Order: sequence, then structure tokens, then C-alpha cells
Amino acid sequence: MRQRRLAAALAALLMGAGTLAAVTAGPAAADGPGAGTPWVVSVGDSAISGEAGRWAGNTNGSSSSIDALGSTAYNDNATNTAETIPGCHRSKSAEIRIGGGVNSQNLACSGAKTFTDASGSNFKPGLDFYNGSAGQGQALVLQNFAASHNVKMVMILIGANNYHFADLIQSCVTDFLTSPTWWKNYCNDDSSVTANFTSSNIAAQTANIKGAILNIRQAMSNAGYGDSQYTLMVQTYWSPLPLGSGIRYSESGFTRQSTGGCGIWNNDANWATNTALATFNGSVRNAVSQTGLSNTKILDAQNALVGHRLCENTAGLLEEKGLSSWTNAGASDKTEWVNQIRTTSTLFGPYQLQEDFHANYWGQLAMRNCVRQAYNAGSPRAGACTPGTGLDGLGEPNMNFG
Repeated sequence: MRQRRLAAALAALLMGAGTLAAVTAGPAAADGPGAGTPWVVSVGDSAISGEAGRWAGNTNGSSSSIDALGSTAYNDNATNTAETIPGCHRSKSAEIRIGGGVNSQNLACSGAKTFTDASGSNFKPGLDFYNGSAGQGQALVLQNFAASHNVKMVMILIGANNYHFADLIQSCVTDFLTSPTWWKNYCNDDSSVTANFTSSNIAAQTANIKGAILNIRQAMSNAGYGDSQYTLMVQTYWSPLPLGSGIRYSESGFTRQSTGGCGIWNNDANWATNTALATFNGSVRNAVSQTGLSNTKILDAQNALVGHRLCENTAGLLEEKGLSSWTNAGASDKTEWVNQIRTTSTLFGPYQLQEDFHANYWGQLAMRNCVRQAYNAGSPRAGACTPGTGLDGLGEPNMNFG
């Protein structure tokens, strides 16, 4: 019975969410293509929509001590009362909101794949031109938006859900919690996992990501843009978990999950970075190359959270670092930038299961700092982003870019 309850809770893990609403920092509209107030737009999945952006660090104490944005964190309709698309979780800390005289629009949706999924009760717009009763694909929404706004850069992050990322994590956590230390059951050799990493599937998903990027380019072309008028900034995925040797909790017992919220064997943690993440990002990079487009650049975010990843031995829970609140001085430097994985024993409101294993408030602001540097005052540039120390004048973690 315990295992069935665990499986049911984990089944929803990281299914994601996002939001199709406008996130603006200025006029509600601008001039047409290439003229007027500049805008940056994000399209993609939960890693860019702002999922988990409500929470600043992790704690097993009161959730109020890490609640940076409150219950309206994901509300993105005009009155700040609800999500435009339920479950998209376009948070107010999302990385696209770079400010500084640049307006932003967040079209990404947690749980999105390269293609739209309108089959169930939760509509997930992909990077396509879907147009149905449930809603529109992100490419079509971008096309309509860009026709009347001066879009200078489109941030793209997509592909992990094509590889069934949520299911992979579910398998790893389940195998950890249901096998003993002396007979470890690893997820990386489960048939349901390995099927995602065959050469044929990698080629297929790379082609899907390529198609999604080309859809975004077509949307901009349909809106009246030439390739030289804007940049497609394609982002890679950040590493959420250190290698096994860098996890601060022992593999023995259940502390790794019950306290840290990172129930995974060392062997699987190594596989997650060296194989799974490497495959996701390899597909993204190869897809960019295969498009043959001249206006693409890559923001390498793989190491953007290093030192602050879930259960990393260089960070800790609030209580482990002697902090009472996320607002304490130095909290961003000492705590984790990735949300805990919560199961039936640790999941309780106001936390939501789909927030698990995503970059939290600090992680989102760190990535925002990276995006601003990549935008480069309107002359976008490629580069890799890594953490610095302390906060800048905007309250964001200082980040290195180059």
C-alpha cells in the first residue's frame, strides 16, 4: 500500500506547468516589427516558464520562511487573480523579465513538449501552430504577438519533456525508496528509461527540437521579420543535481529523501548528469546546428546552478545554515537554488508536486541575470553562465557570463 501511494504521488512529479499570459514591464503594446519599445519573449517548457519560482531555497520547517512570492506567484492574467492557462506556472520571477527598459512576454508553459498536447484536461501548448478550442500553440501566439510588438530576442528552451523527463525522475526516486542499500535498484538500467536514450530516439527528438526552432523562426517571418531583425537565443538545461560524491546526505537509510528531498542513488545521480542531461543538451545544440539559421545563439546554462544544486554539499536547507528566512543576509549564497523532490510523506500545501526539481526563486533570478547579459543591451551574444557570489543591485545572484 505504501508503494502504491508513493507511485501515485510520483506519477504527477514534474508534469509541469506554465502560462500563456503577458508579462510586461511597460506599455501594453508597441510598434510593429523592428520599431518601437524592445521586447524579449520566452517560449518553451517549465525550465523557462518560471516553475517553482515562488520558493527561495528549501526547508523542512514552515513554508512561510521561503515563500518569496506568495500565493499569486503564478497568476498572469490582467487582474493577477489566476493563470491564463492553468498549470503553466509562469512565475513573476521568471528569467525573461530582464527589465531595464526592455519589456517581456512569457509564452512558455510547464509540461510543454515540442508539439501541442490538447488531448487531456490540462492543455499544454507546444512550439507549433496548433489552433483549437483548447488554445493555441506557442509559435502561433508568438506570431500574433510579434506582429504588433518590436521583438528583438526570443528565448527558446525545449526538449526535456520529449525525453519524458518527469518519468525518468519518478523511476529514479521510486527505485531509491523501494530498494535497500545492500541491493540497490538503479533507474538507469530500467527498460522504460533506456528506451529514451537509444540512438534512434535521440535522432528523433533532435529532429523535433530542430522543427520547433524552425517553427519559431517561421512565426517571426509570418509576423513580418527578417532574420537580421531579431535573435533566436536557444538555452541549454541547467544541472539540478550534483554527482553522487557531491551529495551531502549518505545513501544509507532514507535521510537523503526524508530530509534532503533528493532520493536517488549515487550511481543514478552520476548517470543523470553524465548521460541524461548531456543527451538533452546535445540534442539542443545539434538541433540549433541543423537548422542552418544565421540568427541563432546559444546560452549555455548547464553550470548556472553549480554550488547551489539540490542536496549539494556546498549548500543547505535554511535550518542547516542557521537561517530563519530567505530574507536573511547571505541566504542566496548558502542555500539551494533547486526545489526539493517531495513525496507523500513530505508533500503538503502550499507546495505543488509539479514544482519539484525545478530552479526556485534564486535559481530563476540567477538565470534572469544570465539572460540580461546574453541580451547585451540589444546586441545579443552567446556564452556560458556560472554563479558568482552575493546579490546585485536588483536582488539577483551575481552571475558570470562569457
